[in-house]
Amino acid sequence: MCGIVGLFLKSEALRPKLGEMLTDMLITMTDRGPDSAGIAIYGDPGDGLKVTVQSDTPAEAFDGLEIALGELLGTAVPVKVSDTHAVLTIPAGSEDKAVAFLEERGLRVMGVGEAMEIYKEIGLPKDVAARFDLRAMGGSHGIGHTRMATESAVTTLGAHPFSTAADECLVHNGSLSNHNRLRRELARAGFVTKTENDTEVGAAYISSRIAGGASLGEALEGTLQDLDGFFTFVMGTKNGFGVVRDPIACKPAVMAETDDYVAFGSEYRAFADLPGIETARVWEPEPATVYFWER
Repeated sequence: MCGIVGLFLKSEALRPKLGEMLTDMLITMTDRGPDSAGIAIYGDPGDGLKVTVQSDTPAEAFDGLEIALGELLGTAVPVKVSDTHAVLTIPAGSEDKAVAFLEERGLRVMGVGEAMEIYKEIGLPKDVAARFDLRAMGGSHGIGHTRMATESAVTTLGAHPFSTAADECLVHNGSLSNHNRLRRELARAGFVTKTENDTEVGAAYISSRIAGGASLGEALEGTLQDLDGFFTFVMGTKNGFGVVRDPIACKPAVMAETDDYVAFGSEYRAFADLPGIETARVWEPEPATVYFWER
């Protein structure tokens, strides 16, 4: 049992409040998963790529990082430190070189993208949100997850969201039964997972389909044929997010839409503090049906 939230803003006026709204939604889902929590925030694309990294010893790991990476890439590399995470802005085309360098220094790469930043840690949603000051973050859309671990260790890397391609990440409630076979197949195709978590395999599967030319909707439809088990997925991309539930749909889900936003939650109470929720169109996503919103 885990808790998922998602928010896609139609109203430009709400963008400064994205982090605040998502944080409140996620905290409401705390009792669905007290082990770890995380949020992916999509802001405005800037010059270059954002690389989110994490370290258990940030004071030591981030010391001198800006200079070292700048020397490696031959340009200034802004570094924004937030507790155990840092967001580095690197030139487009330098991802492979930069990521290899960061991993050699023992840093964990949470995600890469033009718009996406990922923050996740062990602990209750309220504590994770406070550590990264998530309430102060703005953006166009985001997804979040609070985890109750069932099949893999409670670690930072094991927390959701999982990112397996630029500006793409996944949160999941459920359990996949064929993830070990898929993990091997995806690795042969170049999508190598870093954890034993089944959700990361789901993320890699969707990313592999998108990399092969599928749209977000087509990639999510593919999960219904190729993934075994129970799942409610919310997949974030640079332009929006998509939702799909398995054909049995035993994992709870609810959605709400107004002129200002589209919201997803594992339970309706996640929407309690959203503006205008009393007049929203509210529905339960149908089994084996894909929903997505993109700019």
